[in-house]
Amino acid sequence: MKIRLLLAMLLSTLFATAQSTSFSVSGKIINAETKLPLQAASVFAQNTTFGTATDASGHFTLWLPNGGYDLVVTFTGFQTETRRISTADENNKDIVIELKLKEKEMEAVSVVSTSEVKDGWEKYGNFFLEQFIGKTENSKYCSILNKEAIHFYFSKKRNRLKVLATEPIRIENAALGYQIKYTLDSFTHEYATQISLYTGYPLFEEKQATDETQKLTWQGARQKAYQGSILHFMRSVFQRRLKEEGFEVQYVVNINNRDSALRLKDFYTALNYQKDDSTQTVEIKPNQLQLGVIYTGEKPAPDYLHENPNEPSNFQFSFLSFLPNRSIIIEQNGYFFEQNDITINAYWTWDKVANLLPYDFTAP
Repeated sequence: MKIRLLLAMLLSTLFATAQSTSFSVSGKIINAETKLPLQAASVFAQNTTFGTATDASGHFTLWLPNGGYDLVVTFTGFQTETRRISTADENNKDIVIELKLKEKEMEAVSVVSTSEVKDGWEKYGNFFLEQFIGKTENSKYCSILNKEAIHFYFSKKRNRLKVLATEPIRIENAALGYQIKYTLDSFTHEYATQISLYTGYPLFEEKQATDETQKLTWQGARQKAYQGSILHFMRSVFQRRLKEEGFEVQYVVNINNRDSALRLKDFYTALNYQKDDSTQTVEIKPNQLQLGVIYTGEKPAPDYLHENPNEPSNFQFSFLSFLPNRSIIIEQNGYFFEQNDITINAYWTWDKVANLLPYDFTAP
C-alpha cells in the first residue's frame, strides 16, 4: 500500500512539474469556404521542433514548452495561416482556424512582370544558397533535398530576383543535427540596393545521432551557434543577464553625418525594460531608435571579417533598428514580437538558416 501511495505521489509530482513548464494549444482547422474540416493539415510552432497533423475531424493538440510562438497552419492548395500564442493566453483551447484557397489568379498577377528562369539553379542557385542558407562554417554542411520545388523569377524592369517554392524546402543541416522543413513565404533580392529579404516558417526535426561522439559534436555546434545569436540576446534581455552573458548595449546616434556609439551605464533603464509577471513577458522600448549590440564572448568569423574588413575584429557587433514609438515584447523562450518592427544589421545578418536554432533549444 505504501509503495502504491509513493508511486501515485511521484506521478502526481511529475505531472505537476510538466504542467508548470509546458502548455497545450488545441483546436480545429477548416475550409474557410465550405466550413468542412481539413484532415492532415500541418500545424506547428514555427522555429521549433513541435508539430502535428490534424485528424479526420480537423482537430489537433500540441504541447509546447512555456513561452511564445507563432502557430503555423499549412495545407496543400491553401494559404498559410499564422496565429500568435503564448503560455499566458487564455484562448489556447478550441481554436478554429479557417484556411482560404490560394488564389491562382493573384499568384499569376504577382509574377506577370517576371519570367521564370529555365536554368534557374545554374544561374542563381549558388547566390540563393549564400543569401538563404548563409556563408558560415555550418553552411558547408547544409544541403537542400528538394531543389526541384524551388523556382527562380527575374524581372528586368524591376531588376529584382524572386524565388518561390511549391512545397516546404527540405534542408538537411549535418552541422547542427537538424532536418528543417522551411515553408518559404517570400524571397526577393533587389539588385539596386543589394538587399535580400526572405520570410518563412521553419519546422525543425532532430536527427538521430549514430553514436555518442556525433551527439556531443552536435551539442557543441549548437551551443556555438547559440552564443551571441539574437536568440541568446533576447533571452539575456528577458533574464536581465546581458552583462553576465557577454552583451553590451549602446545607443547609436548621428552627429555631423557620422554614426557615434554612446556607452550606457544601465542597459535596462536605457531599454525602458518592463516585466509583466502575470504574462511572463518583457517589454522594451529604447529611448533611441538605433541600438548597437556588442558580444564579447566570441570574435567574428574569419570569413565575415574577410568580407567586411572595416568591422571590429575583437568582438561581434550588430545593429538593431526600432520603429518610432514602437516597443517589442519578449517571451521567456526568446521569441519576440512584432518581429517586423525591428531591423537587424551587421553581424547578426551573417547568421542565416545554417545557424538557425529552434526556440525550444536549451543552452547548458
